[in-house]
Amino acid sequence: MGFDQSYSLGHFSFHCGKELADAQINYQILGELNSDFSNLILYPSAYGAWSEDMQWLVGPILDPSRWCVLLVNQFGNGRSSSPSNSAMGLREQGWLLSHVDNVRAQKQLLQHLFGDIRPALIYGWSMGAQQAYHWGALEPDYCSRLCCLCGTARTSAHNRLFLLSLRQALTADPAWDGTAFRGRPEQGLRTFALIYASWAASQAFYRQDIHGRLGYSSVEDYVERSWLPAYQRHDPHDLIAMLDCWLANDLAKATGHGSDLAGALAQIKAKTLVMAGRHDLYFPPADLAHEASFLSRGSFELLDSVWGHRAGNPRDDPEQQAQIRELLSGLMAEPLEYELSRSLPVF
Repeated sequence: MGFDQSYSLGHFSFHCGKELADAQINYQILGELNSDFSNLILYPSAYGAWSEDMQWLVGPILDPSRWCVLLVNQFGNGRSSSPSNSAMGLREQGWLLSHVDNVRAQKQLLQHLFGDIRPALIYGWSMGAQQAYHWGALEPDYCSRLCCLCGTARTSAHNRLFLLSLRQALTADPAWDGTAFRGRPEQGLRTFALIYASWAASQAFYRQDIHGRLGYSSVEDYVERSWLPAYQRHDPHDLIAMLDCWLANDLAKATGHGSDLAGALAQIKAKTLVMAGRHDLYFPPADLAHEASFLSRGSFELLDSVWGHRAGNPRDDPEQQAQIRELLSGLMAEPLEYELSRSLPVF
């Protein structure tokens, strides 16, 4: 498998007006470019995900013998520039990360690594899907295919309530002083994990035999062993920075379309595959299908899974992996619509 590398973006001006003197973007490369440089895939990270969390996909869904996959950590996740490892602050200090920032940084990285070679696909789940949509609209001539799993181009009012409850769970902890954490918000993190677990998996998921099939003694045990460690490993400032980026996700505003989301989506030229989880509580199928209807070259597919939001990231579900792999194969059968650069990449 790959290993983490960092690239210096140099002086970087963020969409919110803040700046870093030496911003960093963290990444991994799995697989190799083929002879005509037509197999590059960009895979941006989801909320809280690190490169090693994303690696599993390279194999079951993205064959590394066929594809060269660039895994990229988004700003704020603790690997790329984040509050925990740089001078970056939170909204309370005037900082607000945007997917506009992520796209600009990722494009700079791509050009550094691969010159004029363009991705055959931008693949994203959840917050990664948000980034893929932004790629398609902000750089409409740069990529020919997008795969957006369980994510929307604009954060809905209902989804905002979920995110605000997570932010409130963390900032209600006594360790929060109104602008920053002065210690580990242990109780806040436990509440955070409880909220996350109740939304990420569906009611249908919890109706199954969580004791026998999944091996947990109770739902409390499931949260304690499966969800809490995933957030305890993060600096809480990073968790908030990513939450605020998710809250601010709005393709229309990012592209200068005001409130016209349909107009922003219509400017995406890429062939776009939108996949929704039947029981996804964050991004219900109706929300994704509505957005997909404005894409000029979009298609909508439903993932029939009880995993809820995690239907789009089925690490432990071979059947679901097969469904995504089949749908993705259809998308990748579409020919590229631009001439690929023949210049050699620089690693």
